[in-house]
Amino acid sequence: MRNRIALSLIAAIAVLALVAGCAKAPDPARIDAVKAAVQAAKTAEADRYVPNLYNAANDSLNAALAEIEKQNSKFALFRKYGVATHLLQVAEEKAKEAAQAAAVKKEEVKNEATGLIKQATDGLAQVKKLFAKAPRGKEGRQALELIKGDITTVENTLAEATAAMEKGDYLTARDKAKAASDKATSLTNELQEVIGKKAALTKK
Repeated sequence: MRNRIALSLIAAIAVLALVAGCAKAPDPARIDAVKAAVQAAKTAEADRYVPNLYNAANDSLNAALAEIEKQNSKFALFRKYGVATHLLQVAEEKAKEAAQAAAVKKEEVKNEATGLIKQATDGLAQVKKLFAKAPRGKEGRQALELIKGDITTVENTLAEATAAMEKGDYLTARDKAKAASDKATSLTNELQEVIGKKAALTKK
């Protein structure tokens, strides 16, 4: 009989310990550490370079905070912070992963932007050479004026890409450089066609 009572008391104590453990809210220092990890990921521009990972970390943090508030609103004996504790762990892990992945992705985009700026610069030089050879007849004068305006646009876009590169904004630099390169390619094709048609007429 006494053994049964003793076992019952031990079981009761174990249950109370388990409840108490689950009912203990995450330490504020722990929450601050996770917030700092998410902020560090944002400082590393993970929200721009690896948004999926950053959003996963940020969403987990917000979900954890919401869960803590939810449990805090309950009667003490019914509070369970297991889910919140897990979400904080996920948020921290994702934040660290996002920060590391952002650094890698940023370097990749930087290299891509560098290549595209070189490509756009070379393309622009080619366009200017062809423009100088383009026929200046009355019929083509209007078209050449439009192309001249497009050349200016390419120059400005390329300048914006270079400026963004210098500021470390590699995403903007890449996008601007690609736009400039694509436009330069289009103008090259257009000018080659015009020059080709003029050459064909001259032979006749």
